[in-house]
Amino acid sequence: MNKSSVIEANMQQRNDVKQPRHAIIILASGLSSRLGKAKQLLCKNSEPLISHMLKLALSTQPQTIIVVIPRENLCIANAIEPLAAQNTVIHTVINPTPETGMAQSLHLGIDALTDLDNRLLNRVLIMGIDQVLLDQQHLTALLAGKQAVVASSYSGDNDWQHFDKVPLDKMPIDKTTRTESPKKNIIGVPLVINYELLKQWQSELVGDKGLRHLIRGLSPKQIQVVINHQLNYDIDTPEQLVYAQQQGWLDK
Repeated sequence: MNKSSVIEANMQQRNDVKQPRHAIIILASGLSSRLGKAKQLLCKNSEPLISHMLKLALSTQPQTIIVVIPRENLCIANAIEPLAAQNTVIHTVINPTPETGMAQSLHLGIDALTDLDNRLLNRVLIMGIDQVLLDQQHLTALLAGKQAVVASSYSGDNDWQHFDKVPLDKMPIDKTTRTESPKKNIIGVPLVINYELLKQWQSELVGDKGLRHLIRGLSPKQIQVVINHQLNYDIDTPEQLVYAQQQGWLDK
């Protein structure tokens, strides 16, 4: 190798060290029992919701995307296939027991990352698929954080009965970044977590607990939150779906 090649290789190595390398785990194996239909296949901008979320994930230029889906649902798998064929970073994992809760999906996602060659991986972005107002700006803000965990924070108000009285442009939206969140706010996904810390926590993921109970044990210096009250609007019930369609967040 000549001198110029050595210099170029050293510069590339320094850039790789400086540039955060992240993977993404998309938790999409929920059975949507309250909704009565697969939320993964709801339509947003004329495409399945899971495809929309995969495109958001791809926009962050991750090293790898692991998308965990439920067993025996070919429609969900088929919705993913076109994007997976075009983007080799997308890997699909089947959850054989989705009824056991979110922790199992996350456990499988971590296993899949471990099986891949991720020597340069340092952080993992974890996201779901039913927060229909999630956008690239929010994911970018999470990835810009420096703490061991950078989580989303949003209102815990799930009473959708009053939403029809609030104009869309008057809804409370706050995307500011803070080191601590209001006491009544939920701290949760999407979130970015140090890869080594995630692997340490893997054995403690049980049932529906997920990461939230583990995050509560962190010191204020270990966690940062990005507030975005739009993330409160996830889709769990038929009433929420109707409202989201009326607002144009999802296709009718």
